Amino acid sequence: MTRNDLTDKAEHSRFVQRIRRRYATERADLPSGIPNRSRMEALFAHLQNKGIEVGSALRIVRQLVMERLAELDCNQQITLQAVTLAMTELAEFALQIAADEAVRTLGKRFEFCIVGMGKLGARELNVSSDIDIIYVYDDENKTSNHSEYFRKLVRQIQTLIGDTTEHGFVFRVDLALRPNGNSGPPAVSLGALEEYFHVQGREWERFAWLKSRVIVGAGLGVAQKLRSIVVPFVFRRYLDYNVFEALRILHRQIRDHATQRSAGRPERANDVKLSRGGIREIEFTVQLLQVVRGGQYPELRTRPTQSALQRLVQAKLLPQATADALAQAYIFLRNVEHRIQYLDDQQTHILPTQDADLEWIALSLGFADVSIFLHTLNGHRECVAQEFDALLGGASEAPANVCKQCNMGSNGGHGGGHGDTNPEIVLARLSESFQARTRMLRDESYQRLLRLIQRTWQWVHTGMVTEATALRFTDWLEPLLRRESYLAMLLERPNIHERLLRILGAARWPAKYLLQHPGVMDELASTAMLEERFDFAEFVDELERRRQALKSSGEDDDEALLNLLRRAHHAETFRTLVRDVEGRLSVEQVADDLSALAEAMLQITTQWCWERLRNRHQEECRFGIIAYGKLGGKELGYGSDLDIVFVYDDAHERAGEVYAALVRKLITWLTVKTGEGDLYEIDTALRPNGNSGLLVTRFEAYADYQQQRGNNTAWTWEHQAITRARCVLGATDLRAKFDAVREKVITAPRDAIGLREEITAMRAKVRTAHPVRAGMFDVKHSAGGMVDVEFAVQYLVLAHSQHHPELRPNVGNIALLQQAQDLGLMPTPLGENAAQAYRHLRQLQHHARLDDAPAQVEMHQVEAEREAGLKVWECVL
Repeated sequence: MTRNDLTDKAEHSRFVQRIRRRYATERADLPSGIPNRSRMEALFAHLQNKGIEVGSALRIVRQLVMERLAELDCNQQITLQAVTLAMTELAEFALQIAADEAVRTLGKRFEFCIVGMGKLGARELNVSSDIDIIYVYDDENKTSNHSEYFRKLVRQIQTLIGDTTEHGFVFRVDLALRPNGNSGPPAVSLGALEEYFHVQGREWERFAWLKSRVIVGAGLGVAQKLRSIVVPFVFRRYLDYNVFEALRILHRQIRDHATQRSAGRPERANDVKLSRGGIREIEFTVQLLQVVRGGQYPELRTRPTQSALQRLVQAKLLPQATADALAQAYIFLRNVEHRIQYLDDQQTHILPTQDADLEWIALSLGFADVSIFLHTLNGHRECVAQEFDALLGGASEAPANVCKQCNMGSNGGHGGGHGDTNPEIVLARLSESFQARTRMLRDESYQRLLRLIQRTWQWVHTGMVTEATALRFTDWLEPLLRRESYLAMLLERPNIHERLLRILGAARWPAKYLLQHPGVMDELASTAMLEERFDFAEFVDELERRRQALKSSGEDDDEALLNLLRRAHHAETFRTLVRDVEGRLSVEQVADDLSALAEAMLQITTQWCWERLRNRHQEECRFGIIAYGKLGGKELGYGSDLDIVFVYDDAHERAGEVYAALVRKLITWLTVKTGEGDLYEIDTALRPNGNSGLLVTRFEAYADYQQQRGNNTAWTWEHQAITRARCVLGATDLRAKFDAVREKVITAPRDAIGLREEITAMRAKVRTAHPVRAGMFDVKHSAGGMVDVEFAVQYLVLAHSQHHPELRPNVGNIALLQQAQDLGLMPTPLGENAAQAYRHLRQLQHHARLDDAPAQVEMHQVEAEREAGLKVWECVL
């Protein structure tokens, strides 16, 4: 066979040959082009006008659509998506016609819908596929005669669609995915479905319902009710690694079944769907990641495989290169599958054994010969298999094989001492409370725990982690023992387990953070995370995508958005924390990233609150946030409060009322605790008139207050604070107005002696409020510490900015110390020494907080830094 023999490549198909002989005249009745719903309807109407009854007309439409697709696919290489969409529309059209006909006969007595599952639900239907459907009805009326009605309805639809006549069939119909399978009733009520999910729903059924879609009756209220039942069943609220083992078992059963079918018939082993590296493994890879993370990331809740692959990339769950390779393999394997099915219109996925058929498949796919085709096929399958094995290989290690009754481990109880890896012996060494908690676990979770302990202490034995780290890990794990999904995650992902141990061993504060937000552990799976930094624009865009995904599914209520914000914030904070303890970021970089994250959260939350504000008077939000303190100076730490002031620049008569409502809503969204925790503590004491003032101030009033205009004006300590202030949210013109006010404040003429006295008095008041134990040095509050340096810098800015523009930018204490020295405001190398001392004290403070300890050290450890701070204080003040 040569290419010249295959001018019309579809002609090799025995199915195409049969259809062309049987329906030679009717072929012209299908409008030209790729078959779509309107062309199918036109053909069906034409056949009906010729007097052909409904069932026969549907079958003829099916045969002609299939023949047209084979011709276009093999001869013109139309896209996979065009083929599968046409088949999906054919199934939807046929089911709608059949349902309408059955209801016309039986009468409409119940609100019901037909749910398409699998490839039908995902609009990815094969050319010779059966269709998996489930009939669902609303049982609100609690009538008792639904069983007989739906038995007749299903039977009539089956007759019209599935029975084989002289014209063949339309689709083979499979109802086995309904609750209780083929032993269950033909149709299920919403109430019964919900109860089934709660009581009997199995993990594999979550994968089946992932692609579910109402295809008949979509406009009925039952469709929306159904979604509210299905979504929480498929997508759990927390990271759900329990599904790994369930999918592993399901995949093993499929493989075993395929092996049994091919026993003694080696040709059956070449199955492009079910064999190693086949279509099913791509689908499982995608669906597994969707189910694990879809509860937290609604944008992952998409049905088509190719669309899901790209969304997994956006969510950073798959590298782009991996997703592209799987997408190419998916398209290739599905095209091969279609060629196999075009041959005889059989629902098979096994490569033919006849040389002529194999050569035809190769040539119709554009290959010069069979060997090149098979080489390409094997390459794609090997790629898929490797990715699938990597995803499901996390828990492939040998189990501990221990039980609560025998108290024996996999090593038979031998060994002992610090290097012992017998999990039962290790358990016996742990606290009584830990042992008590383990006795409350289900057997499956208990086995997981033992395997985790065994792996941990094996790493201790090999010197990979210290015993102290292993004990800290078990202390940290104890409160989470009942959260089975986290045990499953650590067991499934040894790389997460290993990195978690390293982080817990490095400092104490991460353990506390992880107890509050254990779901962020999954971030440890990313190897690229350590090389990245916080990206403001990417973070904002990603959150907006997630909000739109919630909105499109009707789930964007306040609670859902509050939790979305918190999960995103906690994950990003944890990423920075991991980079920090792994030594990838300096203290200054950590502060920069945490400050940028806070700004992003303020921007996003303000935008969402404004859009949901009921009494807003206009679309544009003329609102700003001025950051003071650590956020203003870009020195934010883990768990820092936000010192912020709210202003508005809006002349509308209702502006004060509207922006006050916005601020109340914004503070609630930032501070309220939900099941996902909170975001920030907000301190607004620096607003005009402090806690007795308005929560939000008209910008003109704020400017007057700061610039000493009128009777009510700012104090010197408030001007100290404004040296570190920034407008972190607001329109461009509002930010410019704030910058102008700040510059006027810090460049205003001042009595140097009076300023020095006021700042010195304020320093004494702060020091009195923070006593330090004798012989210890508090890196922030002791004489010569960080506060002394900060107050000295603030004095320099307020006293000298009028004549030295270099001191006006808010560039941080270290840069300003160097600048003051360069300007001759302090002798060389005093400014440089003080800058280095301040940087070192910040590092000590940061590391103390990471270790959940007071930022105090023995005096002799920081003698040089203390001396530099004292000299700056003495020189300046």
